[in-house]
Amino acid sequence: MSIESLADMPLSDGPSTQALFAKAQALASQCGVSLRTPPPEPTTCCGRGCNGCVWEGFFAAATFWREDALAALHAAHAPSD
Repeated sequence: MSIESLADMPLSDGPSTQALFAKAQALASQCGVSLRTPPPEPTTCCGRGCNGCVWEGFFAAATFWREDALAALHAAHAPSD
């Protein structure tokens, strides 16, 4: 798995997002990079499709987490000056 492939992984549901978290953390471990803890999945969704659903916030947090993870991984692979 490459760093670039993480950017293309979907964040469309719980399982795909958890897969992204696991693959990013595995890649980080291989590279000796420490990532912050990913956001937890929501547990309070009522399933009625509310405007501002807790899942919307989760996917926004997951997107930010991925951006942060990608930056950390790219920094670890940047050539030293």
